[in-house]
Amino acid sequence: MTTVMIPTNGSEALARELGEIFREHGQFVYRTAYSVTGNRPDAEDVLQNIFAKLLARAISPGWKKNPRAYLYRSAINLSLNIVRSRRSQNLAGDIDFQEVPALATESIDEDPFHRHLLEAMAQLNPGTVEILILRYTHNCSDAEIAKMLGKSRGTIAVTLYRARTRLKKLLRAAQKRENTHETH
Repeated sequence: MTTVMIPTNGSEALARELGEIFREHGQFVYRTAYSVTGNRPDAEDVLQNIFAKLLARAISPGWKKNPRAYLYRSAINLSLNIVRSRRSQNLAGDIDFQEVPALATESIDEDPFHRHLLEAMAQLNPGTVEILILRYTHNCSDAEIAKMLGKSRGTIAVTLYRARTRLKKLLRAAQKRENTHETH
């Protein structure tokens, strides 16, 4: 994971505070972003963008009540934007270009299943993706997720059930498209 450079040209107290927040929550934000984007460079970009935005805006007193939830939601939203952007670039790109083998990178999105999973997740509501990542990446219980997101445990359970059902449908459709593409 990279480090975030925090300029001290304004307030050293702000720089110290952001440094503490980064040390406390940086790994969590990075793992969240990596789970959604599927690769290290994008996850690092998300991490740096979040802290750069915090620095530009400073930290509001209300934000301090639950920084983990704010950082988590920001990581999900920025990560989904990257995946959606990547997906639209692939759809608009030249087919011959897409068939050129990619350079070796440390990325889970090179595996067809993971690539389809990331694309399917990008089609879900960001709130649903938040819950999925908390459950399956961060191993949070329904009760922990409910507390962090300010929702009921029942809402979390229903959302997880519906999300898994929707993901299964999206993954089956992606597999059919891939199989159809391979036969032509």
